[in-house]
Amino acid sequence: MTELLTAAQMRAVERSAIESGAVTGLELMERAGQGVVDAIFAQWPEFVGSADVERGPAPAPPRYLRPEEGGWRAVVLCGPGNNGGDGFVVARLLREAGWAVEVFLYGDAEALPPDARVNYERWAEVGAVTPLGLDGLAWCDGASLIVDALFGTGLTRPLEALGKTLRDVCDCVDGGGGLGLAERLPQFPVVVSLDLPSGICADSGRILQSAVRRWNSGGQALCAAADLTVTFHRGKLGHYLEDGPQYCGTVVYVDIGLPAAAPSGAVRLVAAPRGLAKYAGHKYDYGHALILSGGVGKGGAARMAARGALRIGAGAVTVGCSPSALIENAAQLNAVMLRRVPGADALSEVLTDKRINALCLGPGLGTGAREADLVRAALTAGRGLVLDADALTLLSQDADLFALLHDKCVLTPHGGEFARLFPDIAEKLDAPALTGPAYSKVDAARAAAQRAGCTVLFKGPDTVIADPSGRCSVNAAVYDRSAPWLATAGAGDVLAGFITGLMARGFAPMHAAEVGAWLHVECARAFGPGLIAEDLPEALPGVLRDLEK
Repeated sequence: MTELLTAAQMRAVERSAIESGAVTGLELMERAGQGVVDAIFAQWPEFVGSADVERGPAPAPPRYLRPEEGGWRAVVLCGPGNNGGDGFVVARLLREAGWAVEVFLYGDAEALPPDARVNYERWAEVGAVTPLGLDGLAWCDGASLIVDALFGTGLTRPLEALGKTLRDVCDCVDGGGGLGLAERLPQFPVVVSLDLPSGICADSGRILQSAVRRWNSGGQALCAAADLTVTFHRGKLGHYLEDGPQYCGTVVYVDIGLPAAAPSGAVRLVAAPRGLAKYAGHKYDYGHALILSGGVGKGGAARMAARGALRIGAGAVTVGCSPSALIENAAQLNAVMLRRVPGADALSEVLTDKRINALCLGPGLGTGAREADLVRAALTAGRGLVLDADALTLLSQDADLFALLHDKCVLTPHGGEFARLFPDIAEKLDAPALTGPAYSKVDAARAAAQRAGCTVLFKGPDTVIADPSGRCSVNAAVYDRSAPWLATAGAGDVLAGFITGLMARGFAPMHAAEVGAWLHVECARAFGPGLIAEDLPEALPGVLRDLEK
């Protein structure tokens, strides 16, 4: 897995490296700027190899310099911190590569941090620095590249003062969306952000604003939008959570020579799993999963969960249902076994079979007294237990039931279910992000897991998984892993089945949740458009075969 850092963790890594004498701040800034320029040229090879332009400030009024006229033109927007310092390095290196470059500074040059100040002065020896106006980017007309080096990870306050400027930066990306470089220039220059688009909180991925959540009165987000975001050392939480993926464009990591070891408490980005192959043994060596079903006409969700558990490798899977639903389920299940479970006493009797080591309750279960008793019996059995859908509703309605949760449980709420289970935590998450670091989905999942005493998988394109110890990971279905087809009825039931099947195989709850979530996304990506929930288990064999290659 790749670790994702908060802004504070990133600063601590840099500070430790500098204090150890391994590197200086100026060296880190130079490496960062060079990495940005290299990433720009890798993303847009058309920018490479333009002829030198005449040295000195870009002409006024600015004009678009086509390659046949001598080069490209860039506008670099620098902020008042070290992100701005990186921007001055980028400006200097682009100029050395033959670009006409204009630099604008938001803030007071005298107040720049020491390393940023040095690079400001280096740039000032070869080019002008213009104060950044607050009336938009009309002065950027004709640029082929805008570099957003305003705030990066250092943002702690809303950027209302830069509203028009940031809206115009967004328009460059929106207007040029889907166009090739030759088609979009010069009307829509490409936008590159350093670390994060300015306006995005590095820790939460949320847009900081002073009042109305997310949108201002003009209907436009108060943050920049990038075609390319270049970040340093490790990814940041804001690249993968909430609004971040919408505004970052393509994200590229640049190695600037910092130590590889991740700081304590870093959140992990879930990566391709290992250890899913089966070897010698019989079916019960791979566990026995029990999925409880709803009544007549309500068994589809449990059947999909059971199919998921079986496909992911549980040695045996049984659906338990009321006697009246037995024939309905029998007509649609073959490899999945059936048991009559009329109530909690019957469930306790079934669980005398110690080979049943993982249970799933909730998909299509119902929310009556019988179902609450079933959840209670399952919780007191002390087995691996996935609680989804209706089971989460029952937990939210009964504090005594919630108190029975234990460390072998996995809760799988979507946003609405999370709000019912943890209303105060959800309220903090939904409050406007007024300052940074803003309360994040990671913070919410960790708080929920600690309160529940078990693993919590908080669903979404930015699924966050946390356990009571504070361990946390993000399974991000964004960027090249985007899987919008998962927004379909029953997909969550299959995910619950995947996790249950993995727990039956002996995976620890947190690990089962991470692997199940990763495979769930990969199945959707493998199938593609037109996906329905029943397709997910059927796509799994191909995904598993690819993992073994």
